[in-house]
Amino acid sequence: MIRRATVDDVPRMAEIHIFGWRCAYRGLVSDEILFKKMGVEKRIETFKKAIIENREETYVFEEEGIIKGFMTVGPCRNEDKQSAFELWGIYIEPLMKRQGIGRRCVEYCERIAQERGYKENVLWVFEKNETAKMFYERLGYKPDGKEALLEKYSAKEVRYIKKL
Repeated sequence: MIRRATVDDVPRMAEIHIFGWRCAYRGLVSDEILFKKMGVEKRIETFKKAIIENREETYVFEEEGIIKGFMTVGPCRNEDKQSAFELWGIYIEPLMKRQGIGRRCVEYCERIAQERGYKENVLWVFEKNETAKMFYERLGYKPDGKEALLEKYSAKEVRYIKKL
């Protein structure tokens, strides 16, 4: 089931986020950031504040009482795509990947977008994250040529778009 995240979900979301980043981005983002600057406790506080203040629209994927992934969605944050919806972030427990959880979450995001009248969905991927790029391409997303440098991580992102 996919449902709106609550404060009670935050510790599990933080675990998934930190472990997911370390597994997916090792070699793309410095170990200094992944293992010294990122931590579960810090992430718990950030997620908790976002939920309490209703600053983000976050959903969890839960099966058998276990949160296996989560995503944050909302209107596109890019000036040139004000009429698009965006998958701001998606994280699946690395030990539970390749079970269709990510696909179901992306499809849920697309349904939300369509129900709200959006005709296009946007997401950003690290340029060197080939696994994620292939995943999104299999779901019909295509790079649109827009790039951004995330100075904090010394990494470039590319934007992917899908017409809904």
